Amino acid sequence: MLTGREINAVLDLAASALAPPRCLACASTIPAADRLCRCCRADLVRHPAPPLAIDGADSAKAAFSYEGAARDLVAALKFKRLLAAAEIAAEAIAALLPPGVDGTVVPVPGSRLRSRRRGFDPAALIAARLVDRAPLELEQPLRRLDLGRQRGNSRAARLEQPPRIGLVATPPSVALLIDDVTTTGATLSACAAALRSGGTDGVWAFSFAAAPLLR
Repeated sequence: MLTGREINAVLDLAASALAPPRCLACASTIPAADRLCRCCRADLVRHPAPPLAIDGADSAKAAFSYEGAARDLVAALKFKRLLAAAEIAAEAIAALLPPGVDGTVVPVPGSRLRSRRRGFDPAALIAARLVDRAPLELEQPLRRLDLGRQRGNSRAARLEQPPRIGLVATPPSVALLIDDVTTTGATLSACAAALRSGGTDGVWAFSFAAAPLLR
């Protein structure tokens, strides 16, 4: 059976035969072997992630600040269905993992309505690409219990009304929480609380991007 990365490679070859490859962030034309142009790769480096403090998590890290090319990549994944952006996010998160990390990858659950509309959940897709890269197991013991949405709400509203997260399976003893974007940290904190209520001893949180407002 082909891995997710191998399937992506086959799809990329087919697509490149029909149209020139374009940068996932800015849509400029790029060499077939690339996913980002040089300018967008440089922009990622210019915007390192702010420090994170997530209630209930032993540690929390993001790869980049949620601005510029990182913001464009998240939009490409969520709203343009450019699924290859999940591979870039997984690569960035993999670089954050401590050597020899021992834990189970747990994606932050998204809204079930939006996941059905998109046909996928961004955090779950990034998590799946991550386990293609690292010798880790993937479990999904968390579920979003409310139908509300955080996007568009103010920072104060997000903190006052965090999402309701529940357990649908026994969580792992050590969880590597994976999300695409951290804004206030409310969602990651709710996930950490749910995991610990089920017996999880260690929670490490990782995001592809974090909002500069957290500085």
